[in-house]
Amino acid sequence: MEIIYGRKPVLEAINAGEEIEVIYVAYGQRGEAINRIFTAAKKNNLKITQLSSKKFKHFAGNLNAQGVIAIKSLYKFIDYRELIDGSFKSKEPLILILDTLQDTHNLGAVLRTAECAGVDGVIITSNNSAPVNETVAKISAGALSHLKISRAANLIQPIKYLKEKGFWIVGAHLTDKSVNYDSVDYSGPIALIMGNEEKGIRRLVAEECDFLVQIPMKGKIDSLNVSVATGVILFEINRQRSTKQPD
Repeated sequence: MEIIYGRKPVLEAINAGEEIEVIYVAYGQRGEAINRIFTAAKKNNLKITQLSSKKFKHFAGNLNAQGVIAIKSLYKFIDYRELIDGSFKSKEPLILILDTLQDTHNLGAVLRTAECAGVDGVIITSNNSAPVNETVAKISAGALSHLKISRAANLIQPIKYLKEKGFWIVGAHLTDKSVNYDSVDYSGPIALIMGNEEKGIRRLVAEECDFLVQIPMKGKIDSLNVSVATGVILFEINRQRSTKQPD
């Protein structure tokens, strides 16, 4: 984790397009430089969190931070168009989309599963999502180093681009219209969307899906952990593709 501290350095990092996970601002900070940081962060879809003085000091330590700290990402993200276009190196491209996954342990576990299942790329949301930090890297067991990952402030744009490129969009979401996950034909380019740990896929994202699927539960609990559910569906896709008769 790399820390950028001080009002001017943080503002310059934002304007330079640095990969920033989150910006921490001590509560009560005022002034032109602070206003410019907020404006630049909003323009670049970066997350700002205001912290109490006590919490901010915990992050800043003895740094002369001037009330502002930016945490740089340890991962270099790529543009979603580059990720999607590059996926066609595979015979049947497979993209995983994560809609506001917020727990770092879940994100790390999902990325590990995705790499093991051979996905061609992962698209995550930049807002209201877990940061790609040391915890994610550790839980992913090295998968983070092998995956192509893109961040998007608005998932609708990459979903529409996927459709233009001929992808079928499959969302794991529990609704009256959902079908069993193993009843869908996963031939051809597929993008699988997994949702937030508590709320699932957001409504507007679900409306863009060609199929909504569910995993039948036989116990008293109505859902699986998102990393387990991701594995179940990804490996069903692999199973279907491996047993498909050659043309």
